[in-house]
Amino acid sequence: MFRRLLIANRGEIACRIARTARRMGIRVIAVHSEADAGARHVREADESVCIGPARAQASYLDIDALIGAARRTGAEAVHPGYGFLSENAEFAERVAGAGLAFVGPPAEAIRAMGSKSAAKQIAAGAQVPLVPGYHEADATPERLAEAAAEIGYPVLVKASAGGGGRGMRIVERAEELPAALAAAGREAKAAFGDGALLLERYIARPRHVEVQVLADAHGRVLHLLDRDCSIQRRHQKVIEEAPAPGLPDALRADMGKAAVRLARAIRYAGAGTVEFLVDEGGAFHFIEMNTRLQVEHPVTEMVTGLDLVEWQLRIAAGEPLTLSQEDIAAAGHAVEARLYAEDPARGFLPQTGRLAHLAFPEGRPGLRIDSGVETGDGITPFYDPMIAKLTAWGEDRERARLALADALSDTRIAGLNTNLFFLETLVRHPAFAEAALDTHFIETHDIAAAEPPAGDAEAMRAMAAAALLEDRAARLRNRQDSAPDRFSPWGRGGAWRLNGEGRDRLDLDDGGEKVAYEVAHIGGGYRLEDGERAISVAGVARSADGGLTAEIDGRRQSGAVVADGNRLTVFLDGARREILLEEPGSAAMGAEIGGGRLTSPMPGTVVRVLVEAGQSVRKDAPLIVLEAMKMEHTIAAPADGTVESLPFAVGDRVEEGVELVGFRAAA
Repeated sequence: MFRRLLIANRGEIACRIARTARRMGIRVIAVHSEADAGARHVREADESVCIGPARAQASYLDIDALIGAARRTGAEAVHPGYGFLSENAEFAERVAGAGLAFVGPPAEAIRAMGSKSAAKQIAAGAQVPLVPGYHEADATPERLAEAAAEIGYPVLVKASAGGGGRGMRIVERAEELPAALAAAGREAKAAFGDGALLLERYIARPRHVEVQVLADAHGRVLHLLDRDCSIQRRHQKVIEEAPAPGLPDALRADMGKAAVRLARAIRYAGAGTVEFLVDEGGAFHFIEMNTRLQVEHPVTEMVTGLDLVEWQLRIAAGEPLTLSQEDIAAAGHAVEARLYAEDPARGFLPQTGRLAHLAFPEGRPGLRIDSGVETGDGITPFYDPMIAKLTAWGEDRERARLALADALSDTRIAGLNTNLFFLETLVRHPAFAEAALDTHFIETHDIAAAEPPAGDAEAMRAMAAAALLEDRAARLRNRQDSAPDRFSPWGRGGAWRLNGEGRDRLDLDDGGEKVAYEVAHIGGGYRLEDGERAISVAGVARSADGGLTAEIDGRRQSGAVVADGNRLTVFLDGARREILLEEPGSAAMGAEIGGGRLTSPMPGTVVRVLVEAGQSVRKDAPLIVLEAMKMEHTIAAPADGTVESLPFAVGDRVEEGVELVGFRAAA
């Protein structure tokens, strides 16, 4: 077995690989960009090497830098994780050429499946059913238009060299095809370095079911059951589970055998995933093979009891599989949710910034947390904004589902908007409970429109006030401890008065609603007066992780309050609320808003400018396209009006909040 392993990746997957490697007694070497110098995967490694600037193309995608880091540190093997270079045949060849073990399949297998067009031809030869489509090398726009007409609309445009929903467009009509091809090609080129495209017949309501395979270098190939990944948004997986619920035994067996046949056909070695669409008639069709570890591999690990990373390392070291197909069986059920820094209220725009607070309900039986960040870490605009994967195991699907829903409800995040409530809404939805799954589940049930609970505003404000007052009192007590008159009532840190009760004032901004509390200190508690009524707060107890328990108007309540500067995030009964402590001068903040300005919702790069200065446009007309977080985002006109100015050109880098378009709405 290897003694030193270089992990050519970052974030959650780098941390996860390192966990198994350390358990196996292998020394872990991390690589990082300049932007990731203080990242968790670096902090947890035995050694680390900086491989370049923030841009992935100049760091995590730089083959020379990665191999150089492996050589300098004496690594014997390189694990690519997922994403970045994990399915790059040249990288696998270069690693092997440098005398290192590549923890993944042979370059020939990666190359065979790297082109979706070639992969479909190989699959057909292995008698694996295909979705009707066009996968030929002649993929000019003209030929693709002819093929689309032959296949029949709607068609699905897909990147030949990648996955994850990038470079993918649904096209309903022939006149939409040219724009879809251009956008998908650009996105594929940016994400995978290859803009080649293919077409498939669009299956309206399929399930997305995949089979995990494991193969050694001695000819043994196994499948490790299946997973359902039908819950997707923009063709990207959101919820995954194993085993796939409700499949007939014969269909499940046929898919497993087909996956094994395909792996044998390309002499596969390592862990890989064969993905299928299951149509409404129960037929399955091959769509692609991912020649790497999947993001969703934890659900398979939790139902089979196998560590896929351990087997990847053992296979790369030349060890044979010691399992037989009969040894593989599902015990219970597992469901995984992908937690991202993104804002569902703004079209799931990726969020960047610092995680002021991140706390999971860890330690619960059957709950697994895979994360690459902690409280205080930043989510940058350079990489995928994943925060964590939460996976729950149960003796059956319903127990796993409810355990995951409860874990999501009890996860606390402050500092950034996330899809946390969106995920909980999904998992608790009656149709999900019934396993009525297809790839349009989110749109069909309008899950994205669900709004988080507002919570008990009065109680949450009272908890925020209590937290502020307790923290203020603690700071004053700490100062008092060293004061010369600390035993005198005049030296107390509280609001003691010689005649009468001590009083304070708190000015809060609760989502734009101004609340001014006159605070009376009474017997170790508080009375909060807002001019209309008085609220009593007693028995306040705080914990180090932000937890707060208090008796509010005689009712005992438990939640949490997390402070980040003058911003307090209150968690109570499944609701989350941000409340600002207003301080002198803070009222002027945020004044420059609107006024004919369309601002950038995130840091990114301008990839298309679709209008000219002086042009009149209609509401929702696309104006400018940004590339950020590996995806394209279109900025549209908020109303009928006129474009007055365009400060940026194609290729320009923009920061969040800068003016992208000078816009004047029609009178």
